[in-house]
Amino acid sequence: MPIIKSAQKAARQTEKRTAHNQQIKKDIKTALKAFRANPTMENMAKAQSEYDKAAKKGLLKKNTASRRKASLAKIGKEAGMKLEKLS
Repeated sequence: MPIIKSAQKAARQTEKRTAHNQQIKKDIKTALKAFRANPTMENMAKAQSEYDKAAKKGLLKKNTASRRKASLAKIGKEAGMKLEKLS
C-alpha cells in the first residue's frame, strides 16, 4: 500500500479505471458471443457499437476496432447474412 497521499489517490484511480475497462471488455465479449451464436444485423450492430465505444474511450486503437468490425462483417457475409447499413 502506498504511503504518500498522491500515490494512494493514484492507486484508487487505477483500481476504478481497471474495473471500468474490464467491464467494457466484458461487454465486447458478450456482444461478440451473441453475434457468433446468432449472426443477425442487430447483433452485428451491437458488437460493432461496442468496438466503437472501446476505441472512443482509448481502450482499443482505432484501426484495431476497425479491423475487428471488418471481421464481423466477413463472418456475417459467410453466414449468408445480407449486409446493409443501419441508420
